[in-house]
Amino acid sequence: MGIVVNLDVMMAKRKMSLTELAGAVDITLANLSILKNNKAKAVRFTTLEAICRALSCQPGDILEYVEDANQGSRIL
Repeated sequence: MGIVVNLDVMMAKRKMSLTELAGAVDITLANLSILKNNKAKAVRFTTLEAICRALSCQPGDILEYVEDANQGSRIL
C-alpha cells in the first residue's frame, strides 16, 4: 500500500500508550490498533483531527506516502 501510518512513532515521541490515545480520541482500542498496524483501509478526517490534537502533531507526521515499486506510476 502507498500510504504508511506512522502512528506508533508519534505515540512513542509523545510517550503516549494506545490506551491513553484511545481514550483521548474516543475510539476503540481495536480500531486504533488496526490504524496503528497499517491494516486500516480508510480513516475519517474527524478521527485524524482528533489524533493530531491528542498528539499535538500534523497529519503529515502520521501519514506517509511510499511509492510501491511493483506498481510504478499510474494515471488515474
